[in-house]
Amino acid sequence: MRLRLAALAAWVVVVAVAGPTATAAPSAVESRLTLDDAIARVATSHPELRLYSARGDVLAAERDRALQRPALVVGASVENALGTGDTSGVQGAELTLTLASVLERGGKLDARRTLVQSRIDALAVERETRRLDLLAEVARRYLAVVAARQQHGIATADIGQRQRTVAAARHRLQAGASPESVVLTAQAALARAELELARNEHAERAARQHLAAMWGEREPTFTVADIDPTALPAIEEASALAALLDSTPELAQFADERRIREARLQLARADATPDLGWQVGVRRLQASDDTALVGSVSMPVGTRNRAMPGIRAAEAELASLEIEREAKGLSLYATLVEAHGRYRVAQAETERLRSDVLPKLARAETAAERAYRAGAISYLEWAQLQAEQNLARRQRLDAALEAQRALIEIQRLTGQAFVAGPDAPAQGNNP
Repeated sequence: MRLRLAALAAWVVVVAVAGPTATAAPSAVESRLTLDDAIARVATSHPELRLYSARGDVLAAERDRALQRPALVVGASVENALGTGDTSGVQGAELTLTLASVLERGGKLDARRTLVQSRIDALAVERETRRLDLLAEVARRYLAVVAARQQHGIATADIGQRQRTVAAARHRLQAGASPESVVLTAQAALARAELELARNEHAERAARQHLAAMWGEREPTFTVADIDPTALPAIEEASALAALLDSTPELAQFADERRIREARLQLARADATPDLGWQVGVRRLQASDDTALVGSVSMPVGTRNRAMPGIRAAEAELASLEIEREAKGLSLYATLVEAHGRYRVAQAETERLRSDVLPKLARAETAAERAYRAGAISYLEWAQLQAEQNLARRQRLDAALEAQRALIEIQRLTGQAFVAGPDAPAQGNNP
């Protein structure tokens, strides 16, 4: 379930606000790519995610090694050989065959098994954290392509306005009511608008290549789905979203890290218990041609004193974990509050521009066109209104993109797919 939420967390950022746009239709050779398509490609092909499978194999091998008991040692020894007198040569040699090993005490085997298993369990949460980061990055790059397409639409609308201006200026020139300089100025403004359109086309291609690089595609042949980034959902208060931080993968890692450090402490304490070395064997007595059983037991001394530095270090690491978690929690909360504030400010700006500023500028520009054609105002006044309207469109798009980027960050932090309240209405599209 958590992996599914992680996948949806970045997916909903743009998909939830889908709507029609004024951009041109893709060519026949281009496929339509949605954000969940891009996420699926990254989730199945990104090398950083595939790497965790290899790391899991490494930890599984370490677990098998940790479960091995001390090896049995087979030995043979010869005494009273190659000496002088009665022990010259091998006539008086005595042969002893032995079997030896170490008896582990203090639960060392269980401690090793617990430590490795804790690392294996933590790997899944670590992979999910990285997966969520990658999905957020996919959403950001996808949003960059959407932004370029929206800029393309704004530039196209600007060109339409400038073309009307050129036509009106040429008509007034032919009627002798306007100098040729006005026509040339209007044509220069049109050329700048066309230049902006070409720049946006290049920016969109670059953004698509940047997005396709997430799954290793060198020559992208797709176009993104038509969506409206200015349609922003209502989100809950920061205090309500902050309650979701405790279940995020970034803080969930600390639970796994606690188990790892507790296992290290258990292993360090187990090292304080000395192991028993044992040996049994059979010796052939040369003088009587008999055999006898031999055996020995050994134990190191001072083991606890040697283990104490490791125990203190493991205890200190465990004690510092709670402080680390508290510091991480404060950092996540500060980032969440900052992203929430940016979203609310950008959302309010987007809505005010949509509902108030742009409609008034549109009416003013239409009135200015009529006034210019009637000779009531100058070209500069009309051009200024066109520039103001174009600037307001770009300002609205920039504010919406800022809100979307903040929303991506909020969803990355909370690990949740949907942050809008159940009864909260979403913003409408531009009329």
